[in-house]
Order: sequence, then C-alpha cells, then structure tokens
Amino acid sequence: MRHAEMDLADVERATKALADATRLRILALLGGGEVCVCHIHESLGLPQSKVSRHLAYLRRAGIVNARKQGLWVYYSVANHPAPLNLVLSSVSHCLGHVEAVGKDRKRLEAKTGCGCSLPDAALTAACCGARGSMHGWLSGSAPIE
Repeated sequence: MRHAEMDLADVERATKALADATRLRILALLGGGEVCVCHIHESLGLPQSKVSRHLAYLRRAGIVNARKQGLWVYYSVANHPAPLNLVLSSVSHCLGHVEAVGKDRKRLEAKTGCGCSLPDAALTAACCGARGSMHGWLSGSAPIE
C-alpha cells in the first residue's frame, strides 16, 4: 500500500504551525473533539484575539478545521495523510506529559461541564506503559457546547 504523497511545503507549513506553545496548547484542547473558540480562550486564559490569530494560523496550515454555527465558531483537528497523522500523534503524546496542558484541559472541562476532553490514557503510548491508542485525539468526538 502506498502512502499519500505530501509536498515538502505542506510538511514545512505543518511543522511551523506546531512550533509555538500557544498553538500546541490549543491542539491539546482540540484533542477531545470540537471546541468553541470562546471556550478555548477562556480555558487558556488568553485574549480572544490572540487565540483567534493562532487558530487562523493552524487553519491555514491545514491542522484544524473551523465550522461556524450562528455567532460561534467551532474548531476541530483536521484529517491528515498518514505521515502527518503520525507526527501529530507524536505531538499529542508529548503534550500528554506537559502539566500545563493537563491544567488547560481541566479548565475546559470546568467551563463546559463536559468530560469530553481527551482522557489522559489516550495521550500516552507504550513507552508510558499505557494501553490504548495515541491516535485517539484524532477520532471524532461530540462537540462541546
């Protein structure tokens, strides 16, 4: 089976998008499924304009999708070719070891009242002794409203 071909510019664009702490924190929040921009900025404790700017960067890089519903914009992790999916899964694993990311997810759960954010086990891999897929954050979850 042949993997989907990727352009070097696509890989460069994606890796540059991942080279920022704010964008990584956003991706971790999106790991559990679709999230409204208002909940993202509240959970991160950052101004809405800064979060929107970083989400636009991730969208232009093809990392996330946006869906507008009335006045609200919901973001989710986009589907990717297998090679890029592997990179994102590795990033997901690393983020599972970052204390600040865990705190962000807990704030998201407290704000939304929903336990839809990514469970810790899905962010770990065999090196951590966990069972479960580190690709879990890329599967579709119900939107958080």
